Amino acid sequence: MDLQEQPASYRYESGMGAESESPSGFDEQKARNGVRLLLEAIGRNPDEAELYETWNRRVPKMLETLSEGMRDGEKPMLRMFDAESDELIVKTGIPLYSLCEHHLLPFHGSAHVAYRPDEEMVGLSKLVRYVRWRSRRLTTQEELTRDIATGLAAELDANGVLVELTATHMCEAMRGVETQTATTTRETVGNITDVDRRRFRNSIRRDAEQSGGSF
Repeated sequence: MDLQEQPASYRYESGMGAESESPSGFDEQKARNGVRLLLEAIGRNPDEAELYETWNRRVPKMLETLSEGMRDGEKPMLRMFDAESDELIVKTGIPLYSLCEHHLLPFHGSAHVAYRPDEEMVGLSKLVRYVRWRSRRLTTQEELTRDIATGLAAELDANGVLVELTATHMCEAMRGVETQTATTTRETVGNITDVDRRRFRNSIRRDAEQSGGSF
């Protein structure tokens, strides 16, 4: 279709038909309708040639990706293998990107994860994939921290889990106080010793020093 020849009026479909949903369960038609309405609300004409792909394809596909964490079918497989010891396993500096459920704006930063295995353990790359999946949803930083910790504890049948997230919120930087600051949240699940906590904090400190950040 020629982008210059869009219809003057658009019919807002209900999006209830099976053909409007992707195999993941995401409703593309509702997403198209919603993006068109948002464009109209801010005074833009969705039928402008420059905006056609915005509401018809780009933003719906983006929303489908950024909401993968709300669908269990998108959860990464965590292949387990026998644990060699019960020592704390630490993964720091995991890139974190999520969406604030209050303002639909991103918050981003780093996640640090540690767990004490029971009989089985998982590869470090799987921890990165799990954090990425959990983060792709509308949530708050506090809730996301809890979800990662409790989720990993259940998935890994771990004796204990430590999670720390440090993130900058665009809903603060772009509106409201319009100040860019970092917020840190922590969650512990299971049996974690003081020695575990010190090792976790030291690992985060080393990661910050190597990346040139502050601790």
